[in-house]
Amino acid sequence: MVTIGVEEEYLLLDSVTGLPTAECPRVRPVASALPGVAAGEVGPELLKAQIEISTPVCDTVDEVGSQLCRLRAAVRTAARKVGCDVAATGAAPTRGDAVVPVSDGARYAAMRSRARVLVDEQLITGMHVHVGVPDRECAVAVVTRLRPWLPVLAAMGANSPLWDGRDTGYASWRTLHFGRWPVSGPPPAFADAAAYERRVRSLLRAGVIADRRQLYWHARPSERYPTVEVRVLDVQPSPCDAVLYVGLIRALVVRALHDARDGVPPPVDAPELLAANTWWAARYGLTGTLYDPRGGRQREAGAVVGELVERVAPALAEAGDRATVERGVERLLRIGTPAERQRAVFEDHGMPGVLKMITCDW
Repeated sequence: MVTIGVEEEYLLLDSVTGLPTAECPRVRPVASALPGVAAGEVGPELLKAQIEISTPVCDTVDEVGSQLCRLRAAVRTAARKVGCDVAATGAAPTRGDAVVPVSDGARYAAMRSRARVLVDEQLITGMHVHVGVPDRECAVAVVTRLRPWLPVLAAMGANSPLWDGRDTGYASWRTLHFGRWPVSGPPPAFADAAAYERRVRSLLRAGVIADRRQLYWHARPSERYPTVEVRVLDVQPSPCDAVLYVGLIRALVVRALHDARDGVPPPVDAPELLAANTWWAARYGLTGTLYDPRGGRQREAGAVVGELVERVAPALAEAGDRATVERGVERLLRIGTPAERQRAVFEDHGMPGVLKMITCDW
């Protein structure tokens, strides 16, 4: 069985104002001390108003869902003990004027010194899916083959339409926001692992990134684990939303591994096309059309999602995930993306309704 794991980032919000609050240094130790929470499963992020959880390595999507429920409950319990809320949304819907301090450590301090406004505004949170691969060569081959489908995943998982108390007009403002970093967005195509290493070393040698952790591509070989890490998704409202993508991404990775093994040439989509498709996905989510990587043209968004599921159907069946993913896709197309749901609540109930939704709908 191809293993899977998930990292999720959340925002910590003041329970009264709904503004980001720098309480991670208090919430994290409380969560980590709760029964059943292992060392390293709850950690800090760049800003003290963010907190991250990491599941153990799992074999099934049901196991991932259970682990997410367990760790979300721990962080939520800890936050309530401290006196704040935890929000599962891709971007802080309202920020206020105060600057949230960076978490402790020389690396975070150096990042703020180098990119102050970017760091100060990094009140965005994502979901990172890790899928086990045999070796580095396979990881690089998979990343290259995932490229055309990453915008489709971004559209499906869009969950950040609000920023500074207003509707941005985008389904995933986080995608645009994160794209301001120098090495971000769709990954390049790599001929092999040696080519990947040469290009990363050239970035480091040029001094445009401080370390390998600043390779913010939407998919990359993990530097810590024997996995491919897919980072394109906004954090999801609930484990029910999240497990859809865990199954779908694992199936995409398995399909890519099979294609690489069988000598199927990787796709040759131009960088500017992938960048434009990513912008389009972040702007519209699933409310209009999407670029279909198979046909090379715009199609109704639901049809493109269907093409994606069809592409990976054998891998889904092999893992026992087909029913879970098909139910998840049916639900997504029926009730809309998390961004559509947030926007509807904002229109009907304003910011109080949104804050209630993103802190309670877990």
